[in-house]
Amino acid sequence: MRKLFLAILEIIRVILQFLLKKPVLWFVDRFSSAPREENVHEALTELYRSIITEPGKKGPLIAFRPDEDKVIILSDLHKGTRDGADDFAICEDNYLAALDHYSKRNFYYLNLGDSEELWENILANVIRYNKEVFEKEKEFVRRKAFVKLFGNHDLYWGNDPLAPSFLKAIYDAPIRAHAGAVLRAELPYGHIDFFCTHGHQGDAQSDGNAFSKWFVSYIWGPLQALLEINTNSPATSSSMKTLHNRYMYDWSAAQQNLVLITGHTHQPVFNSLTHLERLYLQLEEARKKGDEEQIEKIKAEIPRRKREYDHVSFQFEKMIPSYFNAGCCCFDDGTITGLEIAEGYIRLVKWAKLDGKPTRIVAEETHLVELSKRLTGTYPA
Repeated sequence: MRKLFLAILEIIRVILQFLLKKPVLWFVDRFSSAPREENVHEALTELYRSIITEPGKKGPLIAFRPDEDKVIILSDLHKGTRDGADDFAICEDNYLAALDHYSKRNFYYLNLGDSEELWENILANVIRYNKEVFEKEKEFVRRKAFVKLFGNHDLYWGNDPLAPSFLKAIYDAPIRAHAGAVLRAELPYGHIDFFCTHGHQGDAQSDGNAFSKWFVSYIWGPLQALLEINTNSPATSSSMKTLHNRYMYDWSAAQQNLVLITGHTHQPVFNSLTHLERLYLQLEEARKKGDEEQIEKIKAEIPRRKREYDHVSFQFEKMIPSYFNAGCCCFDDGTITGLEIAEGYIRLVKWAKLDGKPTRIVAEETHLVELSKRLTGTYPA
């Protein structure tokens, strides 16, 4: 009987997909959620202004001591229900190992959003299938070392009046999900504000008025899951990733003493550069030094990275290090990436299994004093 019921549901889904897919895609194209530059810049400006002038209203302003405090910034887990559509399942071991590492070392944990995949799943089921993960996150909550932001896929946390009750039930403590957070670090060349947010700002579909937020949370998300429609979100569209990176960089580069840190695209960015752009810079440096071994190594790596990043900014050689992206915790090979700010450095790290064991790997690092110098133009890059 259950199999018959499921078969009937699948037939209904296929029929609805046939009838509704074209008009829904037309509607999305006609009233596109693709962010517009002026909307992105306005939304980022307003959120940042709110946090530094009215701390707590939309997010906390945190005094950060670079030589003493340590923070790990992770994004885009998309925790699901351990079915075929759960992108986080394969990454769970690396994520748990990472949190264990950072908890033991008294790191602060800042989550940039899209932590729970609530476009495709019922919250109760996500909670049920991720108990061990939530328990590990609770270790940071108990130390008052956890900041949770919301993204477009877990917009529920910032939109539903019942969200605080569910968060309290999950974490055994009254916590809020915020739109953003600012870590203010005092450095010899002045302070740096690390402005952290998910990165969907300016997207009318998920960062618009109350109606649009309600529509995404309760109508569009379930409809997208039912019809299996992918409408080129930044996480899946190379062109949207490029657009997102450009808008985020342009806004951050125009600010003073500010570093913008986002997620959303699932694409790591360090010092405003993607991995491919950093390889081109390293290739140029190796050529200047006449290091033939390094030249050949980089040239062999570039074609593989071109499959991941199909765009190189025309100004990548002159970009200032004002924009970073934490990447995601749902790569299809089980790898997760994040940003550490610790011991006076900002680091792009990844956790991957080596010989079957979750292992921390530092991909890039920059000392915060050097970062501050480049941001303020104290000396050339």
